[in-house]
Amino acid sequence: MTIRLPDATGALRAYEPRTEPSVFTAGGAPLASRTVFSAAHVVADPYADVSPDSPAAVDWDATLAFRRHLWSHGLGVAEAMDTAQRGMGLDWAGAAELIKRSAAEAKAVGGRIAAGVGTDQLTAPATSLDEVVAAYEEQLGVVEEAGVQPILMASRALAAVAKGPEDYLEVYGRLLRQSAEPVVLHWLGPMFDPALEGYWGSSDLDAATDTFIEVIAAHPDKVDGIKMSLLDAGREIGVRRRLPKGVRCYTGDDFNYPELIAGDEQGFSHALLGIFDPLGPLAAEAVRVLDTGDVKGFRELLDPTVELSRHLFQAPTRFYKTGVVFLAWLAGHQEHFTMVGGLQSARSLPHFARAYELADSLGLFPDPALAEARMKSLLNVYGVQQ
Repeated sequence: MTIRLPDATGALRAYEPRTEPSVFTAGGAPLASRTVFSAAHVVADPYADVSPDSPAAVDWDATLAFRRHLWSHGLGVAEAMDTAQRGMGLDWAGAAELIKRSAAEAKAVGGRIAAGVGTDQLTAPATSLDEVVAAYEEQLGVVEEAGVQPILMASRALAAVAKGPEDYLEVYGRLLRQSAEPVVLHWLGPMFDPALEGYWGSSDLDAATDTFIEVIAAHPDKVDGIKMSLLDAGREIGVRRRLPKGVRCYTGDDFNYPELIAGDEQGFSHALLGIFDPLGPLAAEAVRVLDTGDVKGFRELLDPTVELSRHLFQAPTRFYKTGVVFLAWLAGHQEHFTMVGGLQSARSLPHFARAYELADSLGLFPDPALAEARMKSLLNVYGVQQ
């Protein structure tokens, strides 16, 4: 049996899907050599009568079920992050409820969880650093009250109001001094969010890196680790080697994660990745292989996934969430392909076709026949008869 898939030129090609289901089953030994978080997506309520500008309507049962799926494979969940469409369909009210619900679920099943702390409740431009700090403090309080490790996310409001590196040092210093537990600092590049251009006070990445390191060095006891999402493996390795002892690097590089997690003679990165939403079971298995010291086996499992990741995260990179949710639908983790904010329209049919082909070739689908049927139904909607 074949399926007809369109390419970017409009031509149709025949593809023969696999018939064997995914071999990656739940359970297994806890991950030991690396701490691994999947930044998880949210499942929209497909029956809600909302517009793209409306507050998010979330299917809480399906959203929490997906988190249980990740935990069952030994992964941690990075909650209410960019993958969950923070600032792209999910507002702070929705994120706060998501954090509280996921925290309770994590406690019930013994899952590891961290959550994003930002300033996205500021719907008008901030007028001062104090206003930015107050917004961060409100969200930090919600996350700490839920018993969840905070991830201090990059702030559009801070990027807009800060006049230079000293403002970042002040804001992050105030937040770190008052945090109850060590946090993860998140540096999200402008390819993920154009509003974050010049973060840390400079568009010169060397200067920005120096400020980032200065923040960490001033408060090493309050920084569990950093998450870098710049899609620049060399820069991440350089920063990793400059971190104070005990501060971890969680790679957020969805282009180069196998080599960064594997590491070198001078160290390695842990992981906090959006691509580990669709790759969760495979990624967990790869890390278990790495736990045995088998770097070659780890790379053999994870290296072939990079083509899919680079496809999902291609420019405009911020729309990678659409491919992530699309694959969750094909894999049977949700019954529909609808996203908060209407973001299911953010990628083209050829993009979906290639994502399906790559994911199928990797054996990511627990039920290949279901994935094929759903792909065909989407193709039919677009007028590609099978």
